[in-house]
Amino acid sequence: MNIELISRIVGLILFGIIGAFLGSPLNTLIDQFWTANPLTAPVVSIITSLLSGILGFFIAPWISIKPLQTLRKLFKTTSAQTLIGGLTGLIIGLITAALLAYPLSLMPQPFGSILPFVGVLLFGYLGIALFVMRQGDFLNILRSISGKGLSRSSRAQGDPEHRILVDTSAIIDGRIADIAKTGFVPGTLLIPRFVLNELQYVSDSADNLRRQRGRRGMEVLSELQKDKSMPVTISDIDVEGIREVDEKLIVLARQLSCPILTNDFNLNRIAELQGVKILNINDLANAVKVILLPGETLAIKVIQEGKEFSQGVGYLDDGTMVVVQNGQKNINKTIKVTVTKVLQTAAGRMVFAKPVKD
Repeated sequence: MNIELISRIVGLILFGIIGAFLGSPLNTLIDQFWTANPLTAPVVSIITSLLSGILGFFIAPWISIKPLQTLRKLFKTTSAQTLIGGLTGLIIGLITAALLAYPLSLMPQPFGSILPFVGVLLFGYLGIALFVMRQGDFLNILRSISGKGLSRSSRAQGDPEHRILVDTSAIIDGRIADIAKTGFVPGTLLIPRFVLNELQYVSDSADNLRRQRGRRGMEVLSELQKDKSMPVTISDIDVEGIREVDEKLIVLARQLSCPILTNDFNLNRIAELQGVKILNINDLANAVKVILLPGETLAIKVIQEGKEFSQGVGYLDDGTMVVVQNGQKNINKTIKVTVTKVLQTAAGRMVFAKPVKD
C-alpha cells in the first residue's frame, strides 16, 4: 500500500476516536444552549466521530508525511557546511536561552512562565539564521584562528590561494562555471556583497544588451552555487570610505592576501601596479590555445572577408583568428593553408597564413 494512503487511514481512525470522546462533552454543551435538543449523546458522538474521521483522512498526510518529505528534500539539497552551521547555531542559541531562562522565570506571572519558552524559540531561530547566513565568515575566522586544514606551504604564504575574490566581469563572462567543473581553480570563490549588487544593477539596466549580460551572470552564479566541486561564499565584507567596486576589490585583495579573478583589462593593470595577483580568464584561454609554428599546414574554413584587399578570415576550434592571404575568393570553402606568421596581441593570438597552392 502507498504510505500516503496508510497515513490517511491512520488519521481517519485516530481522529475518529478523538471525535467519539468529544461527543459527550459536546452534547452537554448543546443542551445548555438548546433545551429542545433532539439528539442524544450517542448520536452526537457518532456524528463528531464521522466528521473528525473525514477531517483526519484529508489532513493526515499534511501533518505527518508531507513535512518529513520536505525535510528530506531540504537535507539532500543543502550542503554539509550549511547543515553544520545551522546545528552549531541551534546549539549556541539553546545555550543562550538556557542561561536566560532562570532570570526570565523570576519575572511576574504570567511572564515568568511564558518568556522562558519564548526565549528558547527566539534564540534557537536566531542562532540558526545567523550561522547559516554567515557560515562562510565564521569558517574563515575559525581557519584563521586554528590554522587547521591548511598545508604547510599555504601557511608559509599566508593562505593566499584558498580564497579567490571574484569580479563582476568574470561572472558575466560565464566561462568560470566551465573552469570550475574541471577543477583547475582550487580554493573558495569569495564574492563580496557589493559585487553581487553591481551584478544586480547590470541585470536591471534599461539597456537590453546590458540587461541580458547581467541576467546571464545571475544564471552563472546560480550554477556555481549548485556545483559542489568549488565552494562559493557570498560575504558581506566591505571597505569603508571607497565607492568604486574595482578599488574595493584591490583593497580587499591586499588585506586578505588573495588573488582577484577578473576579465577587466583596466582592473588587471591597476591591480598589478599595486602588487595584487590577478587571475585573468582571457590569459588562461590564450595559454591553452593550439600552438602553431610558421610552415605548418592546416585546414580552415574561410567565412568572411578580411580588412585588407583579397584577405579572408577563418577561425580555429578554440576561437583563434586565422587571416588567409588571397582567401577572399574562397569564402564559405574549406581550404588547406600554410602558416606564415603567428602574432600574439593583448586581444589574443592571430595567425596569418596563405593557401597551399599559392
